[in-house]
Amino acid sequence: MRAWRLTLPAVLAAWLAVLAPMAAAQTTAPEPVVLAGTLKKARDTGTLVIGYRESSLPFSYLNQAKRPIGYSIDICQAIVSAAAAEISRELAIRWVPVTSENRFDAMTSGRIDLECGSTTRNAERMRTVAFSPVIFVAGTKLMVPRNSPIKAFRDLKGKTVVATAGTTNADSIEQLSQRFNLGVKLIRARDHADAFEVLRNGGAAAYAGDDVLLYGFLARADAGKQFVVTRDFLSYDPYGIMLRRDDPQFASVVDNAVRHLITSGELERLYKQWFLNRLPTGERLGIPMSAQLEDIIAATPQAPE
Repeated sequence: MRAWRLTLPAVLAAWLAVLAPMAAAQTTAPEPVVLAGTLKKARDTGTLVIGYRESSLPFSYLNQAKRPIGYSIDICQAIVSAAAAEISRELAIRWVPVTSENRFDAMTSGRIDLECGSTTRNAERMRTVAFSPVIFVAGTKLMVPRNSPIKAFRDLKGKTVVATAGTTNADSIEQLSQRFNLGVKLIRARDHADAFEVLRNGGAAAYAGDDVLLYGFLARADAGKQFVVTRDFLSYDPYGIMLRRDDPQFASVVDNAVRHLITSGELERLYKQWFLNRLPTGERLGIPMSAQLEDIIAATPQAPE
């Protein structure tokens, strides 16, 4: 049998034949990603639409110049920056005010792309909308006049309670009233500021709301001598940034942007800015981070690079 002998030029030629297709494959540009949903809309229009709340201090509220500011607003602006980087285009923000009652319709109808306020993320709501990772953990409490006999939910028997329409706070009061036969008369106000005014004007014996929002009203209205917030929680409410369901590309951008804020330490800085330091509008809430939010931050994995 005749032996094959390969000369050095022949060996080099053989290696070049193998490496050439590999090199070509490595230098071939990847297929461009086909954008869909919110990211496609953002690329086509150069705009993302943010729904904001007018009186959810310190999450989303209006400053003296009537511009939306707050903890949730800052988080949403980071999401917009991440979306702009994803589609390689500068994005403007169009601001649209929403209320507790119309925020879900505004999202599902496409009127807004992100809702940046104080919205509880729960399983029932996630059947119709999607949420970012948890950004805050609140809980339902009662605000009552300082001389009120109401100390706990059982003291609400036969009383009138105001809560904001479309909130889990209103649902909690309704459920407690039915379960314990309290006979509570529930007033559903248009928004948080309206609910506070009902209480302040004597239209209800208690205002049921998220504890942090109640403390915000005490600070902003300088009403600490007139009202107090009860000690016990009636429910726990994790907040998230709301977006549309079935939009995986945008959901990934939102998820990664919020996880980056958490794991980089930026979310803790924002928390200190909005809950511990003096606010741009002059109030100081002085609310330390809850153990629940600390646990969420500690357990959050880093976003992919």
